[in-house]
Amino acid sequence: MGCSIVEGIAGTTFVTRRNNSLSPGGRRLVLGFLAVLVLAISLGFAFSGAWLVLPFGGLDVLLVYLAFRYMERHAADYESLSLGDDTIVIERGQRGSTRKFEFNRHWAQVDYQEPRGMDSGKLVLRSHGTDVEFGIYLTDKQRADVARRLKEHLRIR
Repeated sequence: MGCSIVEGIAGTTFVTRRNNSLSPGGRRLVLGFLAVLVLAISLGFAFSGAWLVLPFGGLDVLLVYLAFRYMERHAADYESLSLGDDTIVIERGQRGSTRKFEFNRHWAQVDYQEPRGMDSGKLVLRSHGTDVEFGIYLTDKQRADVARRLKEHLRIR
């Protein structure tokens, strides 16, 4: 998880991405190692007479494979928020499709809701009845920092 901030002549852009701690090759290596380990343990139990361990070991590997497949499909997901002279553009890319939301900079409001209990904090931009959440890939601390910086940028102009 992280947020990169690019400030230039045209404005400021905040970009957030998912935390991909394993590369695709690393995921294949972990899955292969896990499959070999589970197969060896399951075969040992099967030869001892507990043959039902074998299908459940295969189910374990299948579930890890499906989780890695889900991670692979969402590895390139991102969010970007660009502050122009008169506009704020939020772009969200998920599974190859992109959604864009555009706000008038002078009417947009930044609303940060502190985390409560087990719920994460929320950073919402709103204007004219439209609410768009930003920072879904960030930690609460990072989300609060982005909210503070957004409020500063909006106050400047």
